[in-house]
Amino acid sequence: MTTLLSRSSLSEALALPDLTDSRQQLHGMQLLIEEIHQKLSNTWRCKRQIIRSNPIVPLENNYDRLGYPADGAARDERYTRYVTDNLILRTQTSCAIPDLLSGLSVDPPSDLLLILPGLVYRRDSIDRLHCGEPHQIDLWRIVDNKNSKSMTTKDLNQMIATVMDAAIPELEWRTSTSPHPYTEQGVQIDALWNNEWIEVGECGLTAQPILDAANLKNHSGLAMGLGLDRLLMLRKNIPDIRLLRSQDKRIRCQLDDLGQYQPVSSMPAIYRDLSLCLNEITSEEDVGDKIRNHLKEWNCIESVVIKSETSYNDLPSTAHHRMGMTPNQKNILLQLVIRHMERTLTDSEANQIRNGVYKILHEGDRQELAIN
Repeated sequence: MTTLLSRSSLSEALALPDLTDSRQQLHGMQLLIEEIHQKLSNTWRCKRQIIRSNPIVPLENNYDRLGYPADGAARDERYTRYVTDNLILRTQTSCAIPDLLSGLSVDPPSDLLLILPGLVYRRDSIDRLHCGEPHQIDLWRIVDNKNSKSMTTKDLNQMIATVMDAAIPELEWRTSTSPHPYTEQGVQIDALWNNEWIEVGECGLTAQPILDAANLKNHSGLAMGLGLDRLLMLRKNIPDIRLLRSQDKRIRCQLDDLGQYQPVSSMPAIYRDLSLCLNEITSEEDVGDKIRNHLKEWNCIESVVIKSETSYNDLPSTAHHRMGMTPNQKNILLQLVIRHMERTLTDSEANQIRNGVYKILHEGDRQELAIN
């Protein structure tokens, strides 16, 4: 039976401001989007259409009609937030594409760039590059083969180069093969930032079955999905994804443009290690989602790192007894990196956060809490 979002969790998710939408608030992310699609339009000399859609979508639009297998892991409630058995909070802005393409078949375009920015909703780990509600943009170019040649990997490479030059002009980037359900010749795009390769997007030639299903059999296309939070972080050299939503005046005043971010403080990180009993099928995404949903101070957590996992059978009986562990559980060693973005936390406050995480996650019969 599928676990559904509670009313409060759904309301909280839908109330989160969309930083891509100037009608909600001004943000540098909107300038980034404008630079990307403006440069593509100038390069291709094509028409543009910006689309914003409802974040609650039919399951089939998010997966089936985009070519995802019926038994794909992405559909699992560990990764997808279900509103009903058939409706979900979208995990990708491309979920609007099937209906859009079907609508285009009435008056097929000769050359059109579809631009779909917005929030998407996932169950994800917690660290400086991940959050449960990231911003994404889909860029789909649809071309009539009667008026132009079919799209090829040469066109795809031009698109990647144009977008990267617009979004992160000072950084090195690379591509690697990455199959994707609704593309052919799919690739992943990574950018080099502070000596680390960071994934920023995926793209490929539009899979012909997607176009055929929309009665656009004489068309070809390019499809690209980009992580806007990461691109903005790299462009401005922002060290932590949490800063993008900060309301601290010293930080907020720097988020309305694409200039380099100037750190306002350097708060010390506080580390806490936890030994926990969890159900043996619990994933890193489950851990992150439980913390976000149930810990009031979760925004003070910079990252959650699972350092090791050990099954019940590989532990001595003394460990079972100490943690109150049962055979259907595993022991994980978890490291919390705790850092408030605006002030230094006391040891007592850090221990309170540590204990909050422990109580949310630990499923053993015995507890080991930090004492203030």
